[in-house]
Amino acid sequence: MADDDPMVRPRYTGIPTFMRAPFADDWGGVDIAMIGVPYDGGVTNRPGSRHGPREVRNSSSMMRRINQATGVCPYDLARIADIGDCVIERPFQLEGAHGEIDRFYETVVAAGLVPLTVGGDHSISLPILRQLGKNRPVGMIHIDAHADTGDDYFGSRFHHGAPFRRAAEEGVLDPKRTIQIGIRGGINDRDQWSFSHESGMRVIYMHEIPAMGLDAVIAEALRIVGDGPTYLSFDIDACDPAYAPGTGTPEFGGFTAFEAMQLVRGVSGVDFIGADMVEVAPPFDPSGNTALLGATILFEELCVLAEAFAKRAG
Repeated sequence: MADDDPMVRPRYTGIPTFMRAPFADDWGGVDIAMIGVPYDGGVTNRPGSRHGPREVRNSSSMMRRINQATGVCPYDLARIADIGDCVIERPFQLEGAHGEIDRFYETVVAAGLVPLTVGGDHSISLPILRQLGKNRPVGMIHIDAHADTGDDYFGSRFHHGAPFRRAAEEGVLDPKRTIQIGIRGGINDRDQWSFSHESGMRVIYMHEIPAMGLDAVIAEALRIVGDGPTYLSFDIDACDPAYAPGTGTPEFGGFTAFEAMQLVRGVSGVDFIGADMVEVAPPFDPSGNTALLGATILFEELCVLAEAFAKRAG
């Protein structure tokens, strides 16, 4: 009976959760936790991604149980739940807010949960990585229009354009096991992303990808991160604004929706210990398409996370 499974009930019914998964106050029966971080105090351009988790939750009611392209049913591989939002009590204090996110994810990691996070701006990845990389630095597959390895910006070193520089400096991210895919757009400083190159990160710029082909990009990502624990970070502005206009720093010349899905599917088999999808800013897209694309990417991430979890569980 449809009434026995919320995922097959009419999508316009019920209280929205990510993917219509159960909401869990008790984390004891959860393997993969979907979490909202409604915070955008680190943006350098258009705000609005604080509203991302709520709209992505709503749009994610369109997702189904089985990935038709890959055959993966994540719910057969892991116990998955929406555990709600990381509530920010000091949203006007950037570093204080990051501290709150840090402490929340400390409890998530201590409980043995694999976090799948919806932002929020990309600065939230830093406190998450501080916990996931606390005992050893992790690798990362980073899909984005921007490398996010900048430095001080109008007096702050912790904005959404710098999380991965800070993470590498703090020793929680291994730059030599990090690949950044889709970087593009104009810059004001020729050395803007010099930290990525000098620290050993592999950067694949968007203008290189047509000649390489997606298969070669995926193969390079698999080579760089290897067999070690890895984080997957997807900024929705990796996609062209024709598909995702609702974001803080849109850059034309990006991935199509299908190419973005292919990229995430292609890195199946990596030992992912967490993932995020960030920078959906619903106020800039009344159509809701950006939130729906964000939910779609989130489902693809859920599939590869569940595969990695099942492999570790034996």
